[in-house]
Amino acid sequence: MDQAEQLRKKIKKLYTPKAKTVAVISGKGGVGKSNIVLNLSINLAKRNKRVLLIDSDIGMANIDILLGESSSYTMVDILEKKWPIQQALKKGPFGLCYLSGGTTLSNIFQLREDSFQHFLKELEKMVATFDEILFDMGAGISKESMRFLMAVDEIIVVTTPEPTSIMDAYAAIKLVHQYDSDKTIKLVVNRCQKRTDGNQAWDRLKMTTKQFLDLDIHLLGYIPEDKHVQQSVMNQTPIVMQFPTSPVAKALETMTKEYLNVPNDHKGFIQRLKNLFLKG
Repeated sequence: MDQAEQLRKKIKKLYTPKAKTVAVISGKGGVGKSNIVLNLSINLAKRNKRVLLIDSDIGMANIDILLGESSSYTMVDILEKKWPIQQALKKGPFGLCYLSGGTTLSNIFQLREDSFQHFLKELEKMVATFDEILFDMGAGISKESMRFLMAVDEIIVVTTPEPTSIMDAYAAIKLVHQYDSDKTIKLVVNRCQKRTDGNQAWDRLKMTTKQFLDLDIHLLGYIPEDKHVQQSVMNQTPIVMQFPTSPVAKALETMTKEYLNVPNDHKGFIQRLKNLFLKG
């Protein structure tokens, strides 16, 4: 019986779930990134996925605002007071868990060794607990956020059909590619007045990244311009909940299916983050 129990423990440890870690970024602000990552997270949670959404858009608290909530505890409490991460987590719709950032990424990489080890230990618990961990990153890319982007399994870039937004998205993709040519990068084209707008934006980015970077990026989907989005933001209720039959909600549903259609590829988020900290 003792041997059987030991074998069960070994098997359980061997097959402990490892969350896929995804950073959602944009080349510039105002493209609807936080709205997309929140509603994607809710759609995943509706499918019985264990989802953790971490708001890393520092000083903005976008996720709290979009949910009509406020967080008493943030990442600061975990870093400075060495709290268990569970104490700072809040529950959202369909069992979604989310965490407010409350600090800068530069502060994370400037922690003392003992504080950073505590941070890694708590994050490691989350990687073993959840199926999906999504980071809502701030607009643009800093030195510190680049380190973080190098640690995650994949990156989703949100853009709009506007030429300046497409250029900014390409600049972000190029920068990531220069640091890690094997990084999985996916694209969402938001606020499309018509489908041809999304097609043109996608074609332009796909052609440019292939020609100049020899990089193939994956399209997650087009999200249409929809008056229901502003209304849901004003009501502080996610659009997939308040207007589930709206054009945006339907597009987000299609995008979620595409997201799940690609197999998870876990490459050691915690170890990479640790290595980047030590190098830093």
